This record gives sequence, C-alpha cells and structure tokens, in this order.
Amino acid sequence: MTEQKQLLDSIIEGIQERKGKKITLVDLSGIENVATQNFIICQGTSTMHVSSIADSIREYVREKTGDKPFNYDGYESSQWIVIDYGTIYVHVFLPEYRERYNLEQLWSDAPITEVPDLD
Repeated sequence: MTEQKQLLDSIIEGIQERKGKKITLVDLSGIENVATQNFIICQGTSTMHVSSIADSIREYVREKTGDKPFNYDGYESSQWIVIDYGTIYVHVFLPEYRERYNLEQLWSDAPITEVPDLD
C-alpha cells in the first residue's frame, strides 16, 4: 500500500469513526496549478460534531501513519475545519456551509468519488 493510499484510508476511517457523513474524494492530481493532489470533503451535524470528526481524523492519521498535519484551521467556529496533510486537504463542514461553498462543483472537472455512509 502506498503512503498516499494509507493516508487516504486513515482519514476516511477517522471520519467514519465519528460518523461523519457524505464523504467525497476529489482527485486533483490531473489538474494544473493546484495546491494539493486530493480533497476529502465530509460533514457533521453540529459544530461539536464537526470538531469531533476533525479531532478523530488527526488522531487516526497519527496512529496509523505517524503523520501530523502541516496546519489546520476553523476550530474557532467549527463550521468548516480544514486539515492540511500536504498532498491531501480534508474539509469538514456543517451541511449549510458545505452547500454554500460547494467545493465539489468548484472542482467538477476533477474525478469525484463518493464514499457510502456506514449506516
């Protein structure tokens, strides 16, 4: 398993552990002049849930891969938290903020994969 695949899988496990919903992978690797290779987008049901999902992602990735994020932001309001792993940016949204910023539509020329919810 490549390091990239292990990182992706660990992020998804961290989201699913806290029952994050509507997980979407956006593969930006074929697009020129982007800051990262992948977006992982998901959502929680409340600000507490969003921050809990983000914490779970950081814990899972550190345990499984030893990686720590280069940076993260958004915990102050927990409406949209982004976690930067260099080759992957993870976006954890409240549903209304996800809809407003609509990253999937913004990057609609990239291959998009939906991960089914566990429940």
